[in-house]
Amino acid sequence: MGISPIEIFKKLPKTNCGDCGVPTCMAFAVSLTQGKAELSQCPHVDAKAAEQLSASSQPPVLPVTIGCGDCAFKTGGETVLFRHEKTFVSPTGIAILLTDKMDDAELERRIKAVNELQYERVGMKLRASMIAVKSENPDALAAMASKADNGAGLPLILMSENVEALKKAGTALKAKRPLLYAATEQNADAMIALAKELGVPVAAKGKDLESLAALTGKMAAAGVKDIVIDSGARDVKKLFENQIQIRRQAVKKNFRPLGYPTIVFPCDMTDDPLKEALYAAIFIPKYAGIIVLSDLKGEYLFPLLVERMNIYTDPQRPMATEPGVYEINNPDADSPLLVTSNFSLTYFIVSGEVETSRQPVRLIVVDTEGLSVLTGWAAGKFAADIIGPAILKSGVGDKMTKKRLVIPGAVASISGELEEELPGWQIIIGPREAAHLSAFLREIKAKG
Repeated sequence: MGISPIEIFKKLPKTNCGDCGVPTCMAFAVSLTQGKAELSQCPHVDAKAAEQLSASSQPPVLPVTIGCGDCAFKTGGETVLFRHEKTFVSPTGIAILLTDKMDDAELERRIKAVNELQYERVGMKLRASMIAVKSENPDALAAMASKADNGAGLPLILMSENVEALKKAGTALKAKRPLLYAATEQNADAMIALAKELGVPVAAKGKDLESLAALTGKMAAAGVKDIVIDSGARDVKKLFENQIQIRRQAVKKNFRPLGYPTIVFPCDMTDDPLKEALYAAIFIPKYAGIIVLSDLKGEYLFPLLVERMNIYTDPQRPMATEPGVYEINNPDADSPLLVTSNFSLTYFIVSGEVETSRQPVRLIVVDTEGLSVLTGWAAGKFAADIIGPAILKSGVGDKMTKKRLVIPGAVASISGELEEELPGWQIIIGPREAAHLSAFLREIKAKG
């Protein structure tokens, strides 16, 4: 991005009103340069300043919103080539494909799969993001799109080479902001007119990067702003090269004709479901804004969703659980207290094992700034002089007749220091691995 936070700040109202959702105007300026905010969020910036900042404050990969309401899907807004440089912003959307070659039973099965294949991991809900509907027949496309919208309520991708089919289905679902796929060199004028008439995002498909850039340039000049791009490649090697070139041109060269989120189609690249999942796994970290799969199967979808979650987690800000005392399996006064860090993955693994054990336990989560137990211990964040005061401050001891604290076996060395911090408490060294907690808790119960 070619403008600094200070330059943006100079053109902002400097009221620090917080109406933009950020506490100060300077923080808002920084968020703009990072692609984490949009200028329209500031209701007080004057028209002249807005005009001056609108182009320069946009991220290299422009943001596009598909759908509406709580299920709206946002893609783009990216600012870097590699997530360790800062972070990736908008998680890849995973879509399932519906076509008019499928009978009603198959369509219903696929829509049902979209609704049922949902997972919870480290406190996050993971699921497919969109449904792609494809037909050259206007009536069929409109009917399938309506069925998908009523059945799942997710953002839609309307796919057809027939502009009339896109117009009929798009008009019926205009308020839902579907993505129209796709504008090409051949139908560019008609698709530009349709996108402007409906006010919905549109995909641009090129034969190569040069033709794609020319097409998006034409669309942008005509006033179409919400664009998703498809390089047209269906060979994995060529698509991989295109994805990298598109991002490099956008981020390094600030080449606006390629500064849009991309859509890729593993469903068109192979008939093998395993290869299709493998191709999808390649393009989640390599810049795909949307990935369209031929079908959703749990054994392929779940790993892709977990990969997406990991890739789009801010590397500078570990996922953390709220510190505090968590009661699991209805503990009573004789139940032991376990302690762990607030690194989300650690918390959910430990709490999951305790729940599975069916043993009543209290679990205190100590603020380690999102670090795991061993990393937190090495950094001085999971130490006796932090754990002890946290337990005393929580008041959890008032609920316990037997003051027993179980610490992770990996940090057994802090047990003596904890005895000094918590006089009257029994410090028990637990297992090194959470997988052994169930048997360990049963032993504690048996000993009384």
